[in-house]
Amino acid sequence: MTNSSPRLISDDLAKVIELARESDSIELKLTLPERAYRSAAAALGVDPLDAQLRQVFFFDTPDLRLDAAGVVVRARRVRDRDDSVIKLRPVVPSELPAELRRSPELVVEVDAMPGGYVCSASLKRRLATPDVASVVAGKLPLRKIFSKTQRAFFLEHAPDGVALEDLSILGPILVLKFKFQPEGTSQKYVAEMWIYPDGTRVVELSTKCLPAEMITIALEARAFLESKGIPLSGEQHTKTRTALRFFSKELQDLQS
Repeated sequence: MTNSSPRLISDDLAKVIELARESDSIELKLTLPERAYRSAAAALGVDPLDAQLRQVFFFDTPDLRLDAAGVVVRARRVRDRDDSVIKLRPVVPSELPAELRRSPELVVEVDAMPGGYVCSASLKRRLATPDVASVVAGKLPLRKIFSKTQRAFFLEHAPDGVALEDLSILGPILVLKFKFQPEGTSQKYVAEMWIYPDGTRVVELSTKCLPAEMITIALEARAFLESKGIPLSGEQHTKTRTALRFFSKELQDLQS
């Protein structure tokens, strides 16, 4: 007989539940092993012709000083609109300034995947004009696609001495995005394929829910994916981190 006893809830799960209570939404994510891409697409009924095409650009220093500080600067080109995001992660929602927390631009979200989780705070701006291409072409300063609130958020959390004007363009990445609701489920899913310039691909399945629904939706999603023969184990890749490392190496190779 020992003095230890099994825990009803693991420390990680308890922390996720605590963060979820203070967040706006939960995103459950799963990246697939390459061997499962074709079988998963067939099992889920995903048609490549239904894909929404996107270009994603990140902005950081060549040595990824923003990434090291937990700051992500991103812009996307989509056929009918562009958008920009300043993101900070990890965050504790209760520690965010009350004024910022009330901002309609701010979304606090917990991303959970097998073996890990992170809570982030994102300030997103939908652009009225397709200005991202102009920024990438050097015709428009980067700051122009970010709101005053986004720029202030960046200045507060970026490392000392790093300004928006100092950032390099990391990208683009071609993204195919599919939105679908599988037959027999009430939950909507998203599948994204990120295609890197060297042909490397990352495929991610995700679904969003309200914090109060997290456990129920997670169990339902697991059962659904298992019923389709989709592997739930294996190494998980974060799309952003993979992209940043790829383009950082490319920039540093060019400078050497």
